[in-house]
Amino acid sequence: MRKPDDQGTAVPADSDAPAYAHKLSRRDSLKLLAALAASAMLPALPACDSTSTGDVGGVVAGDGHWPELELPPVTARGYGKDPALMTPPETPWPLTLTPAQLSLLSLLSDIIVPAEGQSPSASAVQVPTVVDEWVSAPYPDQQRDRLTILSALAWLDDEAALRFSRPFTALARPQQLAIVDDIAYDNAQTPRQFQRIAGAFSRLRNLVLAAYFCTPEGMRDIGYLGNVAIAGDYPGPTPEAYRHLDKVLAELGLGEFAYPVG
Repeated sequence: MRKPDDQGTAVPADSDAPAYAHKLSRRDSLKLLAALAASAMLPALPACDSTSTGDVGGVVAGDGHWPELELPPVTARGYGKDPALMTPPETPWPLTLTPAQLSLLSLLSDIIVPAEGQSPSASAVQVPTVVDEWVSAPYPDQQRDRLTILSALAWLDDEAALRFSRPFTALARPQQLAIVDDIAYDNAQTPRQFQRIAGAFSRLRNLVLAAYFCTPEGMRDIGYLGNVAIAGDYPGPTPEAYRHLDKVLAELGLGEFAYPVG
């Protein structure tokens, strides 16, 4: 088992990645955390369970390496069942990712969501801060994800050292992508030695994507308007929406009950 102090406390000296810095206030990062928790883009993926994240024993030949992390428990109390919503605490729990972990997470986030056209990259909108908030929160689901995400980050550094004798953040982009390509998909074609990390990376990818599209920039990128006042009378659903609704109702055998009879 790795001890907590084996996870690094600073960006490695030979790393080419810039140090990531939190730029969101805690209030803003907690707002995004709440949006992330409610996001339909973040299902309860199987990557959170013990079969995917390395907390099962008995690894056999062919399963590949895995960083069996020994993480200190998160003991903060959180908001509790009756929070003071009018005056919420500014720092309900400490953020737990180290500078090295944040720098690696920032690099991975930008591989998953790079800048394109007018759309900023994931790190530019502080997605790593939101993920740090998520894995630091003292709740069961978030703590299961904490083990998943930290294991994935440690695995990437271990794999980079095995292949190229350097930490992941110090590799050239083609070398980084060669590793990511091997673990990018968790499906029937995934080689056995990458199945466990592919499950963990799937959870990391979904956290990054969901956090990105919870930001104002991410919402604009997909054209989401949110609650916007409509001037004048409500125009009603579009013809396309009606056609889709009619199709679904017909498939359910509910077409004759869909609209009131005059």
